[in-house]
Amino acid sequence: MTTIKILALTLGVTAFLNVQGTSIGCTQSSIEKNIVQNEPSGSVSKENKIQVALLLDTSNSMDGLIDQAKSRLWNIVNTLTTLKYNGKVPQIEIALYEYGNDGIKDENYIRQVTPLTQDLDLVSEKLFALRTNGGSEYCGAVIRDASMNLNWDDNEKSMKLIYIAGNESFDQGKINYKEVISKAKSKNIYTNTIFCGDRREGIETYWQNGATIGDGKYFNIDSNRKVMYIETPYDIKISECNAKLNDTYIYYGNRGAEYKNKQTAQDKNAEIQSVSNAVERTVAKSKKNAYKNDHWDLVDKAEKDKSYISNIKQEELPSELKGKTNVEIQKIIAQKASEREKIQKEIEELSKKRQDYIDSEMRKKGSSDSDDLGKAIEKSVLELAKKNGYSS
Repeated sequence: MTTIKILALTLGVTAFLNVQGTSIGCTQSSIEKNIVQNEPSGSVSKENKIQVALLLDTSNSMDGLIDQAKSRLWNIVNTLTTLKYNGKVPQIEIALYEYGNDGIKDENYIRQVTPLTQDLDLVSEKLFALRTNGGSEYCGAVIRDASMNLNWDDNEKSMKLIYIAGNESFDQGKINYKEVISKAKSKNIYTNTIFCGDRREGIETYWQNGATIGDGKYFNIDSNRKVMYIETPYDIKISECNAKLNDTYIYYGNRGAEYKNKQTAQDKNAEIQSVSNAVERTVAKSKKNAYKNDHWDLVDKAEKDKSYISNIKQEELPSELKGKTNVEIQKIIAQKASEREKIQKEIEELSKKRQDYIDSEMRKKGSSDSDDLGKAIEKSVLELAKKNGYSS
């Protein structure tokens, strides 16, 4: 289970590794190997979902919290993708809210930044665009909005989680947090609270009480603490795989090129945050239950709707496919799909070795449950998952 990130790669890391006599790396020759075409993380369930709403305080004092969220987004996604229900991996959806910001034109200073979505490039884009500004932090109001207005799945097997993080008293504002959390709980939505400050202060200012009512977990973190990274010998290989993976995407539609550029932009955002974050993003991009782009990528679209290519219009195609027959287009898409599955499989194998390495280093170093936002969320996700019949 991913618990920590990686420090920037040092020069001199070799381009190839030899593990048990086998060369590991996302090279063209390795992609062409005859790899068994299994799902990277098991078959994807069409019945249930894991839905997570992140409610982040964006008042003046919360720059550190937002920075941790940027550093841990893909770590959180990868934690969710390891969970299985009856042997299948559920679909993953993430929503993002901000609250406590004077710049928000709402009487309660809250804003839905993204709905529950599998468009994780959108979530990343909006997260990196968040800016802090002083304001009043009304926890009850933002929980009410998230629990009532998001498209929560009504399947009782789905796991629905709210995470709210902030540093002011939990009971501020006109909306009674006890009532809205109780109503959320009646819809099987768990409310988890993360206080940015001293644990005792968080208890005294009702953050623990909110989690207790919501049947969730209470944590405190140091939001100004820099995320700790561990370098591994597998990082550069996974980064190489990311470039190959991106080459398997074929955009379509009026906004297809825009979305493809967004994918590249969010790769760069992850790299700017840390090499570790970029690696975690690549791992997340290899997970079919989390990173789906059928709204702009023909490979994902053809998998979802096999008849779509037969009826596609020429104006919807990128320049390299214009003028080709449907048979030719289908052949190209099938080839890209095959390449992608092999790359995803290789990323899965590398990421397991990487995580084993990180876990080993973590045992040597030791860590605290309250290190940062990502670790707090990871710990509670695993506990609540077990409680709800999920395995990892």
